[in-house]
Formats: sequence, C-alpha cells, structure tokens
Amino acid sequence: ETLEQARDAAELVEVDYQPLPAVARVEDAVKPGAPDVYDDCPGNVNFTLAMGDEAATDAAFKQAARVVSLRLENNRLSPSAMEPRVALGDYNRALDSYTLYTSSQAPHAVRSQVAGFVFHLPETKVRVISPDVGGGFGLKADAYPEDALVLWASRVCGRPVRWVATRSESMLGDNHARDQVAEAEMAFDADAKILAMRVKAIQALGAYVVSAAVAPIMYTLQYTPGVYDINTLHVANSAVFTNTTPQNVYRGAGRPEGNYIVERLLDRAAHDFGLAPDDIRRRNMIKPADIPYTTQTGCTYDSGEFETLMDECMKLADWAGYEARRKASAANGKVRGRGLAYFIEHAGIFNDTMTIRFDPSGNVTILAGTHSHGQGHETAFAQLVSEFLGVPFEAIRYIQGDTDAVPFGRGTYAARSALIGGVALKFAADAIIEKGKLMAAHFLEVAEDDLEFADGEYRVKGTDKAMSMTETATHFFHPVGHPPGIPLGLEASGTYNGDIPSYPNGCQVCEVELDPGTGEVRIDRYTVVDDCGKPINPLIVEGQVHGGLAQGIGQALLENVVYDPADGQLLTGSFLDYAMPRSTDMGTLRTAFHNVPSTTNPLGIKGVGESGTIGAPPTVINAVMDALRQLGVEHIDMPATPHRVWQAIQKATP
Repeated sequence: ETLEQARDAAELVEVDYQPLPAVARVEDAVKPGAPDVYDDCPGNVNFTLAMGDEAATDAAFKQAARVVSLRLENNRLSPSAMEPRVALGDYNRALDSYTLYTSSQAPHAVRSQVAGFVFHLPETKVRVISPDVGGGFGLKADAYPEDALVLWASRVCGRPVRWVATRSESMLGDNHARDQVAEAEMAFDADAKILAMRVKAIQALGAYVVSAAVAPIMYTLQYTPGVYDINTLHVANSAVFTNTTPQNVYRGAGRPEGNYIVERLLDRAAHDFGLAPDDIRRRNMIKPADIPYTTQTGCTYDSGEFETLMDECMKLADWAGYEARRKASAANGKVRGRGLAYFIEHAGIFNDTMTIRFDPSGNVTILAGTHSHGQGHETAFAQLVSEFLGVPFEAIRYIQGDTDAVPFGRGTYAARSALIGGVALKFAADAIIEKGKLMAAHFLEVAEDDLEFADGEYRVKGTDKAMSMTETATHFFHPVGHPPGIPLGLEASGTYNGDIPSYPNGCQVCEVELDPGTGEVRIDRYTVVDDCGKPINPLIVEGQVHGGLAQGIGQALLENVVYDPADGQLLTGSFLDYAMPRSTDMGTLRTAFHNVPSTTNPLGIKGVGESGTIGAPPTVINAVMDALRQLGVEHIDMPATPHRVWQAIQKATP
C-alpha cells in the first residue's frame, strides 16, 4: 500500500551476483585487452560512422602551413528533468485493455513500443496519457521498463499500480548523454584559412543500444564543420559499449559535440596564429553570397548572415570595453577571460500531423501530434491558429498527449515543434478556409470565386458583405437545412515533414572571472544573439534560450557523471555529487535576435529549443582557457570545476 512497504519488501529479496570484469570509461573500453561487454562484439566497438574524403584530407594536411590538434572530452551528463519519471498503470479486465499515465515526450511512440514489443497487442488495446510534464530534454522520449511493469502489475493485482522515480533512481537508470572523446585536427594555410579538418572520435553507448542512440553519433559528424567553409575533411565516430547506463539523445543530440570540436579548434588556432577569436572566424565563415551552401557532410544551409550576427553579438557584449574590465579584475586579484563561439544546428525531423476542429459554438480545438513538456505549445499554437483563422485566442483549446484523443503524433524533441507542428497547423488552417468557403458562399448567396478570406472574414469582393469564420463554422452544425454537398462539422488536418530541416544559428560571448587561489570560475556576463527565423512568441523563444544556456553552462562548469573505473559503481548518484547549475552560476544574461527567415518552409521558422545548449560549452571553455593561458595553462576539459582549474594552475606554476 505504501512506498515504505515496497522498500521493506525489496530488502527481503536476495540476489546472488557473480561479479564480472567491468569497463566504465569509453577510452578504457577500446584498449587492447579490455573486458568485452558482449562476447560477440570483441573490442566493444558496435559500429563506426565516417564522412568525407580521407585521402584528400591527408593530402591537404601535408600541404598545411600550420596544424592545430586537440584531444577533447565531452563529459557524460544526466539530463535531470525537473520532474523525475513516473508511470501509473490501470488494467481494465472488462475491456481487456490498458491505460498508462506516463511522463513521456512521445506518448504515441510509447504506445507502439509497449503494445507491440512487450504485450504483443493491437495498439487499440493500450491508451497512453502524458500530461504537460516537467521537462524532458530527450530523457523522456522512450518507453522504459517501468512503463510496461506497472501495466503488468495492474493486471496481476486487479488495481491501478503506480511507480515514481526518486532522483537517485533517475540518475542511475535513466538514459545518459554525451560521453565522447575526440582526437581533432585542423590544417591551415599561412593566412589562417582552413585547408582541412580531421576528427576521430569514440562515443559511449552504455551497455545497450537504445532507441535513437545513433543520432548523437551521426549529428556529431554532420555538424563538425559548423558555419565554416571547409571543403576537405574526414570525420569518424565510433559507438562503444561500456558497462554503464545507456546513452541516448539529450538536448542537442550530437550538435553540441560537433560544434564543440570546431569551435575549440578555431580558438586554439587563433591563439597559435596570434589572431583575435573573431578574426579567424571571419576568415573562414561561409559568406551570404555562397548560401545556399552544402557542407561536406551533406547539410544545405538555406539562410543565415553569420558574420553580421557575430558583429551584433560582439557589440551587445561590449567587446571594445573588455580590456578595462580585465584590468579591473586584475586589480582585485582575479583573472578575466573572454570566449566567443558560433553554432549552427539541424531543427525539425520526421513528419507529423495537427488537427483543427470547430465545435457547434464556434470554438476551436487543436489536436496536437507534438507534445509540450515546458515549451508553451498551448500558447504558441493557439497564437498561430488565431492568426491564420481570425478566431479569438481565448476561444481556442489545446489537446495533446492522449492517444485516444489525438489519433497520431510523434511527440516533441529535436527542436521540431515550431517547424513541423507550426507548418502542419498552417496547412490545416488553409484546408479549413477552403471548406468554410463553401458554407460562406451559400449564406452570402454568391459563387465561391467571389469570396476572399482575410482577417478572419469571408468577404464578397468589392463589397462590405462579410461573414466571420466563427459564424461560418456554426452553420456546419445546423440540424436542419444543411446545404447539400457540404459535410456536417468543420475540421481539417495538416501534415508536414522534416525532410528539409531548418538551420537555427547564433553567436555567444562569455566573460569569466577566475580566482587563481581557489580555481573558482565565475561567469560575469553572457551575451547571446540567435537567428531563429520567424519567432512565433518572442517571450517563449527567449525562455528557451535561457533554459538551453543553463544546461550548456552546466556541462561546461559543473555536471559530470562519474563511475568507478575499477568496478563500474556509479559515484555521482545524487545532487550531492552531481552539481546542477543554479541561477547564481549564470552571470548577467543579455539576449537578442538577428532573424533571417528560413526559405525552406512557408512560415520562415527555424527552431530554437536546443540552441543555447549547443553554443554554451565551447563559449564557456574558450573563456576559461583565455583566463588560464594568462597563468600558463594550455588545455582543460569539461567540466572546468574549481578543483580541476586549481590543479591545472598548480601544474603550470613553476
């Protein structure tokens, strides 16, 4: 009946374990003689993806005036959503059907997985309900064992059964992210123009291949070139088994890893050439005249003004006033550093459907295939429908996350909702307008071609005769006198796919103060300018940027999942050991936008949900390194904790 009873019962279960050799660190897993996680996968490398021309890259490196090399760690993270996972199962014996309440980003996918792969039932036998849960970040994009277990237990007990994760259970058993080590090189000519790039990375899978685990492996490679004109490259990434929690997608999913590689290399190259960090980027950025631009990894950037946006970010950051602030920090015994980085990413994958449905009162319901777990879809999508159809905002209801109420949907991840869901809503609204024209023409006693729709009204061309969309919709429900050939009720669905993504991009500048005596790094000021195409709701967009920055800053300075390398025991199983960023860690944030509408979708939308997370790690570490170089330190890996920074300073001090 209670959690305490369940824990007491669990203590009575005895399991006789046979300890086996463990390998926890991804680099250890590929060393000769390392224990094999699976007997049929010797060496622990599950697969390797590669892109580019290896021979041409090797030849370019031989012609280089200067080569820059770095070994880069992308630390393992626990996504740590505000609300841990929860599952409640209810078996209906009379109907032989199941209802699952779960905190999922993709309830229809959970239904498919639980019904099809676990219970081997038609999907009509399983209903999944996922309300507006507290955060997801990719962590909640999958079904987990507990989702099936509560349904099975409910059938056995004849009562609903619930399970709620503790924070420690989440950190131990929920999917982790990142955990990559890359050996990266960049070749330059004498004028600091990039000749070629070469990357060989290994990325942990954990003990199992889960769901979309290939995505970070692939996207790392695709977005390693960033916004730079790199015509020759060879990049490879190997997926490696370890005796650890499985790795999967987490906010950015490979784009943070790829962006970190190129931006860290460029920053090191700027130092070696004696150039300013913006100068080396200007020399290599893709120019507006070259857009659309197709990278050597197969991405076609359709829009963007990268150098102009960088200039705006530097101006907002008061780039010119930095030297005075650096001197002021030095007078207080602190070392100030400054970092700059640019990012680009891929937003919007897969197809999805959105439905607009009127009721007899003329009010509207949106049935969303996407899923809001903190992104504000109920506001943004209602704004779109109000704009498209001229229906009052307060007359629009939003329904999501119930597989019985919403026929189909793919959920929300990969910054897909504004693009895929928004454009699908546009197509649904266009269909509504066309259907409504039949009814409006009937009541206004004109031909359809004599009508035009604007500002929420069907208007007879050249006259003041008009009928609102709301009034038109109510006529679709009249019980008698319904015009022949016009269906009863008014609704329409729209579908859009992400075969052609959007490319959000932006620039970030960070200034830190470093205490040489303690190693403490304090972010003083953080400046961001983003290009998200045409924003739907600027306030929500800004909130997405702030949240993404918190996660990126957390990775750069604080967060790190650590296992004992000897036996694979998790050492960071609570927030006592795993440091989460707080508001005091963020510094003073300045955000702005330089939006260039996307040319590949009718709304001009680019995503924004992952942008802050992608740009922040190299920006922060570039700033930390700018400070540390003044103390003789040449390299540091994430997270740049006070202890790591202090140790680096001590080793560099004569």
